[in-house]
Amino acid sequence: MSFFISNAFAQSGGDTGSGLLSLLPLVLIFVLFYFLLIRPQQKRQKKHREMVNTLETGDEVVTNGGAVGIIRATDENFVAVEVAANVVVQVQRQAIAQLVPDKTYKPYKTPKPRTTRRKTKKKVDSDFE
Repeated sequence: MSFFISNAFAQSGGDTGSGLLSLLPLVLIFVLFYFLLIRPQQKRQKKHREMVNTLETGDEVVTNGGAVGIIRATDENFVAVEVAANVVVQVQRQAIAQLVPDKTYKPYKTPKPRTTRRKTKKKVDSDFE
């Protein structure tokens, strides 16, 4: 009955190569991540940090929340941004997303209230009252 079961012989030991060669794919992946993800993010952070440090009164900015306005006052940590006529919001310097070109921001002016009267509908006689 032993002819149904084949013998399992040990294979000869293959050449495993050097340990340095086995780490090569891992090193290549790290280098790829560095140049595609880490380095560009660091450049963006540096550019944003420089922009935040150079904010001045009168600059037109957009906040991270999307509010557009003009800087009216600056402090070490905070900036007062006028987002509408006589409406000033205080935000952290880091909350400024970007500078916009001059003369881009136009303050919103509230429209005058309507003074016209609406016409009322005439009641129509119907059988379904």
